[in-house]
Amino acid sequence: MKPRISVITLGVDDLERSLNFYRDGLGLPTKGIEGKEFEHGAVAFFDLQSGLKLALWNRRNIAYDSKVNQSAKSPTEFTIGHNVGSKEEVNLVMEQAKKAGAVITVQPQDTFWGGYSGYFQDPDGHLWEVVWNPFWEFDE
Repeated sequence: MKPRISVITLGVDDLERSLNFYRDGLGLPTKGIEGKEFEHGAVAFFDLQSGLKLALWNRRNIAYDSKVNQSAKSPTEFTIGHNVGSKEEVNLVMEQAKKAGAVITVQPQDTFWGGYSGYFQDPDGHLWEVVWNPFWEFDE
């Protein structure tokens, strides 16, 4: 398999609420909800870095499409890491998420491995880590 991940889809319970959180609260660019004309198709896409999109899709529609039974949510199934360029930027993004309605689970702090990070949950409980890693460099 070639590493060509292009869409990360988060299952949500209320598409409008989640759209508002990511678009209005976090400022991610989107065209809004698309595919409403299809019974199981309403979805919102957000442009992330080059070639990568974040999708929000109702959990029951993911279960329908994948033929997998919908199960209880667990925020510890995975995390989404948002790497930034400084400790100050971690603090700014965490504050933005809090103002948008996120639940802060870990306040920004120094990590055991030499970085700096904090965690928040979106309205559906998905866990995000906002992190500064002094050992990684990335293009803005």
